[in-house]
Amino acid sequence: MKTIKPNEVYTTKEVQDYLKISKSTIKRLLKRGIIKANKIGGQYRVLGREILSLISPRVEKKASDVYQRIKQKTKETIEKW
Repeated sequence: MKTIKPNEVYTTKEVQDYLKISKSTIKRLLKRGIIKANKIGGQYRVLGREILSLISPRVEKKASDVYQRIKQKTKETIEKW
């Protein structure tokens, strides 16, 4: 598989192939804003840096940190009851 270039523009089909996800999943990611894209002529186009940021280990770390903070806050709230 060829490498993803940060400044290259990709179709949703290409993004699906790179991420190995279904059509419904790519639609869901676009709708929720997880993958930022521009709509051109009724079709979405995604910059390579959006794909790279989605699969980056930093994103996973950031999500884990947010989860841990929410978990801790919930635990503190429950203990106050």
